[in-house]
Amino acid sequence: MMLQTMNLLRRNLKRSSSLISSPFRAIHIEKRIEELGITLPVPPKPKANYNITCHASGNMLYISGHLPIIADGKLCTGRVGPESGGRTIKEGYDAARHCGLNIISTLKNELGDLDRVAQVVKVFGIVNSTTDFKEHHLVMDGCSDVFIEVFGTPVGYHARSAIGTSTLPLDMVVEVEAIVQIRDN
Repeated sequence: MMLQTMNLLRRNLKRSSSLISSPFRAIHIEKRIEELGITLPVPPKPKANYNITCHASGNMLYISGHLPIIADGKLCTGRVGPESGGRTIKEGYDAARHCGLNIISTLKNELGDLDRVAQVVKVFGIVNSTTDFKEHHLVMDGCSDVFIEVFGTPVGYHARSAIGTSTLPLDMVVEVEAIVQIRDN
């Protein structure tokens, strides 16, 4: 089983490398977003004393922590932990999905063309949770799933970490940051 997993990863990495060096992709991400019935939110603005939502270094974009802001501008708040009266895993998943959509919106704003995304490299999520909650990875699937829906595989497939904390700024449910590899214009 471990050998099969390693071979699958090698194949995906090989395909990913060839896509990065290739000047064109057959997928047009904005068209895919439309076909999926997804409406991207307005790119979020920083909520504290920093003036950028992402920083470019070479062909890498380091995307600041994004909040679960829904289309009407409301922030998803609260702690996940249904056994202790907190939000459900589904509510946490939806909040992480909103973080992912906000990250995609920031990418669109920064790059102009989402087809410039060569690879979603790494996603890091922090879940505001009760001390007895142990399913942070299921909450973060909301963000990972939307990246794979929008960018497909292997481009949307990424490394990921998910941790829990007892509090987050503005009492948000989850915060997500990402590292994305981009193509030149």
